[in-house]
Amino acid sequence: MAAKPIKITVATVARNAAGLIERTILSVEQQIYPAVEHLIIDGNSNDDTLQIVQHYIERNSIAAVRHEINCLSEPDAGIYDAMNKALSLSTGRYIVFLNAGDTLPHPDTLSRIAAVIGQQETHPAVVYGDTDVTDGEGNFLRHRRLAPPEDLDWHDFKQGMLVCHQAFYARTDIARRTPYNLKYRLSADYDWALRVMKEAEQRDLPLVYAKAVVANYMHEGATTRNHRRSLFERFRIMTHHFGLSVTLAQHFWFVLRLFIKK
Repeated sequence: MAAKPIKITVATVARNAAGLIERTILSVEQQIYPAVEHLIIDGNSNDDTLQIVQHYIERNSIAAVRHEINCLSEPDAGIYDAMNKALSLSTGRYIVFLNAGDTLPHPDTLSRIAAVIGQQETHPAVVYGDTDVTDGEGNFLRHRRLAPPEDLDWHDFKQGMLVCHQAFYARTDIARRTPYNLKYRLSADYDWALRVMKEAEQRDLPLVYAKAVVANYMHEGATTRNHRRSLFERFRIMTHHFGLSVTLAQHFWFVLRLFIKK
C-alpha cells in the first residue's frame, strides 16, 4: 500500500489585500502536489479580498487536483497574531507562511519539498530553501542577498536571517510549541525561526536544505517599510539569543563591511 502523502499547510495572512492575494492564490492553486491545505487568515478585510478567496474556493471544488482551502476572517492584533491563529488551525504535518503578494515559484515546488522530506530517515524539523525577490507586480528582481548554508544551525542566524521566512517549512508540531512572540511587531519571524531551530537541536532533529528556490518574496513588505524599527527589534532578538557581546561584535562587522564595500 502506498504511503499517504505528507500534508503541507500554506498559510496566507492578509488584510485588505485584494490587489495582491490573487497572485499568491494562483501559485498555490497551480501546485500539482495533492496534499495541500491552504489556510487563509484574513484580518476582517473590507475590500474585495474575501470575494477573491470565495471565487478560489468555488474553482477548487471542480479542479482536477483539489486542495483543502480554509478561511478565517476576523479582527486580529497584527500579522503575528494572525500567524499564531494559523499555527493553531493548521492540519498539515508542515507549515509555511506565504503572505499576500508572495508566491511559490513553480507548480512542483511543494512536490519538491515533500520529496525532500520523504528522503529523510525521520521527519526533519525544518526544510528550507532559497528565495527570489520580486517587485509589486511579481516580476523577478534578484536572488535574495542572504543565502542559506547547506548545513544550517541556529547559531548561523547571528549573521542575519539567512533563510527567508517564506522559504522556511517548519514541522507543525514544533512550530505550534513555539508561537510567535507578540511583543515583537516587525521581526517576530526572526525570533520564531531561531526558537524552532533551537527546539530541533534539543530533539536532535535535522534541518534539511532543499537546494532549490522555494519562494518568491515580494520586496515591499512591512519590515521593509519600517526598516529602522525592525533593525532595533532584531538587535533585541540577537541579544536575547546570542548575548550582548556577540551581538555588538556582529553589528560592528556589519558596519565594517558597509565601509569596505564603499
